[in-house]
Amino acid sequence: MGFTGMIYMVTMVFSLIVLILSSSTVGFDYFQFTQQYQPAVCNFTATPCKDPPDKLFTVHGLWPSNAKGNDPEGCKTQKYQKMQILEPQLEIIWPNVYNRTANEVFWRKQWYKHGSCASPPLQNQTHYFETVIKMYRTQKQNVSYILSKANIEPKGEKRTRVDIENAIRGGTNNMVPKLKCQTNGRMTALVEVTLCSDSNLTQFINCPRPIPPGSPYLCPTNNIQY
Repeated sequence: MGFTGMIYMVTMVFSLIVLILSSSTVGFDYFQFTQQYQPAVCNFTATPCKDPPDKLFTVHGLWPSNAKGNDPEGCKTQKYQKMQILEPQLEIIWPNVYNRTANEVFWRKQWYKHGSCASPPLQNQTHYFETVIKMYRTQKQNVSYILSKANIEPKGEKRTRVDIENAIRGGTNNMVPKLKCQTNGRMTALVEVTLCSDSNLTQFINCPRPIPPGSPYLCPTNNIQY
């Protein structure tokens, strides 16, 4: 093989490597940072929670998402690794509300289903979970804190959707969150709140895909218990 042929082969191999590496990166439009209110989660589950819930919003997940079409899930990744250094913080902000003895099962599921697709900007498992801790604690993107700053406390009182939404917008640069409610008999409760950020996690955005009209999870205009 001549010199020109060698150059051609090297170029082809390099192009193939670039193609393989780029194909492992899944594109997405934005991130959903979803938090669940523990008492409401336990009230609306068919299987009772094994531990008494705290009156807190805690993390459900950080999910790379698309404005249209399906969200990326289950991307190729390395095997889940135990996180002994991070676990004490994760147990507080990201518990398995249904069964706290199975916290790691919950974290593993969230990593394989969602976190594995979060690159870039999140490069690996440790970076993914460290980022969630930072968002919730030091950046104060936890919903309980945001609502409390607006004098909305978890007292079981009935609130309007506008009041809840405006309170959350006050902590997210006036960007629209996504609210999820559930109804059981005559009671409608706020179950989840999602804060949305751009695909680089650098700024809040209006959540592109609110709960649609007619959905059983749509929050009514009035009488939302929190």
